[in-house]
Amino acid sequence: MSLAALKRLTDICILVEDIERTVAFYTGKLDFTLRRRAEGFADFEMPGVTLAAWEIGHINEHAGVPNLPERAGHKACVAVELPGPGDVDRLYAELHARGVAFERPPADYIWNARCAYFYDPDGTVWELYAWLDGGPGDYHDPDKHAKTGE
Repeated sequence: MSLAALKRLTDICILVEDIERTVAFYTGKLDFTLRRRAEGFADFEMPGVTLAAWEIGHINEHAGVPNLPERAGHKACVAVELPGPGDVDRLYAELHARGVAFERPPADYIWNARCAYFYDPDGTVWELYAWLDGGPGDYHDPDKHAKTGE
């Protein structure tokens, strides 16, 4: 069986430096509900997937995953689809009022979505997005752009 043939992703685990700081951010600023808490580990209730946080030192000690030196650039983005573009604006305003630092205010992007981006305390990029009229579209299709001049 190939990995791609599996039914679905069940968990996303972000690796963090300080589990207490992470739990405080996700419960205090983002209103996530803590489901489980253990030494160096926490996970949160979410529909359809488990979001977990594991302290990098703890996973190193118990599973042998190395503590890598800090690297430039982001390696992952966690995206949350919202029902509509206005919801992106409303959630942005609510989280911004709670002290969540966004890259910039929500904007409409070429991929036909309204998006806003913020970071958790360990630099994980989060994207709030909603499709604009027409849904995801086909902005990757070079033939479309050649025909329409877009």
